[in-house]
Amino acid sequence: MSILSEIMAVIGSLALSVISSLGYAGIFFLMMLESMVVPVPSEFVMPFAGFLVAQGTFNFILIIIASTLGSITGSLIFYYIGKTGGHTLVEKYGKYVLVDTEDIKKTEEWFQKRGDLTVFLARLIPVVRHLISFIAGIGKMKVKKFTLYTILGATLWNGILTYFGFILGQHWNEVSQYVEELDLVIVILLIIGCVFFAYRHIMRRKKILAK
Repeated sequence: MSILSEIMAVIGSLALSVISSLGYAGIFFLMMLESMVVPVPSEFVMPFAGFLVAQGTFNFILIIIASTLGSITGSLIFYYIGKTGGHTLVEKYGKYVLVDTEDIKKTEEWFQKRGDLTVFLARLIPVVRHLISFIAGIGKMKVKKFTLYTILGATLWNGILTYFGFILGQHWNEVSQYVEELDLVIVILLIIGCVFFAYRHIMRRKKILAK
């Protein structure tokens, strides 16, 4: 087992303890944290909740409501952090990660044109969904659109994981194992994307200096 897997297993165990102690409020709290970049794996939380539905302990509809409310609450908090402080962070520290004001302009243009689809799809992608709210805030996406598509994406994602936990019963944790492999693939793709972004940024800077 990798170090990352061990860390996620510990976090997952803590998450299950929270659900067992706080019930629906625990699900709300955990999903709120997940939407704010806190490493709470919904791949552990929601399938376990689905298992509890199969056990007759929880109600499926109430789980979806609690989890989606938690997701949108955390997402809105992170969205407003990006909207109010994201530009300042980029201006101060963006140079250390090769991000500048020109990138902010492009982000704003992107979210004005394709923000709805981007937010919806991002909620279904492990790793990316942790960051999308902050980026949407920086991109100044309209809050009503952001809220709508976050709710749609979060409800679908939470519902899928809960349903798998329900049908798998005591084997609910198998869901997290499969998603963990998907997470690894996505992390690799993100690293490749970051390398490509850095390359383009450096080449653009060279062209500007050469003029």
